[in-house]
Amino acid sequence: MAQDKLLVVEDLHVSIGGREVLKGVSLAIDHGEIHALFGPNGSGKTTLLNSIMGFSRYKVTKGRIFFKGKEITDATIDERARMGVGISFQRPPTVKGVTLRSLISYGEKKLKEELDKTATGLDAAQFLDREVNAGLSGGEMKRTEMLQIILQAPELVCLDEPESGVDLENMALIGRASRIALGREAISGDASCPCKSRRADYRAGLVITHTGQIMDHIYVDKGHVLMNGEIVCSGNASELLNEIRAHGYTECFRCAGCERGGCK
Repeated sequence: MAQDKLLVVEDLHVSIGGREVLKGVSLAIDHGEIHALFGPNGSGKTTLLNSIMGFSRYKVTKGRIFFKGKEITDATIDERARMGVGISFQRPPTVKGVTLRSLISYGEKKLKEELDKTATGLDAAQFLDREVNAGLSGGEMKRTEMLQIILQAPELVCLDEPESGVDLENMALIGRASRIALGREAISGDASCPCKSRRADYRAGLVITHTGQIMDHIYVDKGHVLMNGEIVCSGNASELLNEIRAHGYTECFRCAGCERGGCK
């Protein structure tokens, strides 16, 4: 795969506790592209995102990861974050004794200046002086997660099921927050328009979705189906989602990728 891509994953094998979860995943995401990752529970989607982020529980046994042309397979989480990799968790942890404001603004003068404005734009200002995620609903947790990743402003935004646990009222907010995080809308922009920022400001994204709801709010350039630790097909994200909704993952494994020339 071309090393001029923003992210390149080559033949990645990853084990957790001695059990192989990823069994040779390869993909490439160009600057400004958004890719969606589909697949049944337990197929390895979250493992892929966490391996890209560098969490120590996920042991790379074979393969390599490149970011901006530099190999980061053995880089630490903080090194990857400083390079421009960011992640929003499906189930973010509760952090007792630490307020959201102190977590975000610690040591960062610029963030302190932007924090209140951005939090207000995401309807999350009321959570700033509460313990991180303590007593929050699923949708409220997602808003605070998106607030953090927007202020981090990574070049690669990894979103693990942004619609999970989010009701319809909060989904519009999460959709807008996702557009902002991905550079498709300015924080002060009109929420009805998904294209308030310039294309040059677009950030890349890798988004896990089960329902596809997030695709009602962001345009996805390409989709991949991950099953049993392998990408079995890739192609147009909307078409893949329609195949999955109509026939389930078994039919996708058999037919969808082959029809598009994408099967292994």
